[in-house]
Amino acid sequence: MSARLDEILNSHRTGRAAVMGVLNVTPDSFSDGCKFLDPAAAVHHAREMLAQGADIIDIGAESTRPGSDRVSPADQIARLRDVLPAVVSAGVIVSIDTTSAQVAEFALDAGARIVNDVSAGRDDPAMFGLAARRGAAVVLMHMLGDPKSMQKDPAYRDVVAEVRGFLAERLCAAEGAGVPRERCIVDPGIGFGKRLEHNLALLGNVASLLELGRPVLVGASRKRFIGELTGQTTPADRVPGTISACLAAWRGGATIFRVHDVAEVVAAFTVASAIDTAGRCGN
Repeated sequence: MSARLDEILNSHRTGRAAVMGVLNVTPDSFSDGCKFLDPAAAVHHAREMLAQGADIIDIGAESTRPGSDRVSPADQIARLRDVLPAVVSAGVIVSIDTTSAQVAEFALDAGARIVNDVSAGRDDPAMFGLAARRGAAVVLMHMLGDPKSMQKDPAYRDVVAEVRGFLAERLCAAEGAGVPRERCIVDPGIGFGKRLEHNLALLGNVASLLELGRPVLVGASRKRFIGELTGQTTPADRVPGTISACLAAWRGGATIFRVHDVAEVVAAFTVASAIDTAGRCGN
């Protein structure tokens, strides 16, 4: 049974894992570019993920893979126009993956309830004000640089402390613009300006991010660091590594997981949750 938005925003207290299915309506996504450019195919895939147990469908019309170019708000809206309202009508919580307030406003008008902003409100000064007026939930993600340059020699003194400090500052900025802290979700930005060791440190130290008092979203699905560990060069072959990363982060306290392979991740959480429940009940 899919979670309600208030349950997701309170999941850091309950520990319930929420799965966010990825729907890219772009020609250049690192994992599934071009597959869902056709509106009918996109809507079919969204409904398929909902049937598989997705709690949220995260729709994006601009790729943020390393080296990607920007897409104008008008072009993003054109890609979303026939897709987003149809997905909303399926009864699922919809998140719009964009850094543009213009695109976010279109999506909120069509029924989206979450703004997933990889710039954490830095790209568009109007984003937080829009979210505040509309009562939208907001995902604040850490990214070093921008998608075009973020993987060019990223460096940190203490990646966990620096990402935590950035997210704390962006939470304050969102609150200052009128977005209630209770409507915010934080995301360490796995793969966004991070080397292998940075990604592993963040996934292994979710508890530090939980000190911010908000749910932690992890987007490790099919990412390059998994291939660096396993030798799998094709993103679609990284599903087992994705499941492992999600379960490890969940054990650490993360509760929202942005993934391409909804059925497999939902099954993994179903089994892990059942084991935990049995353990608490005793023999």
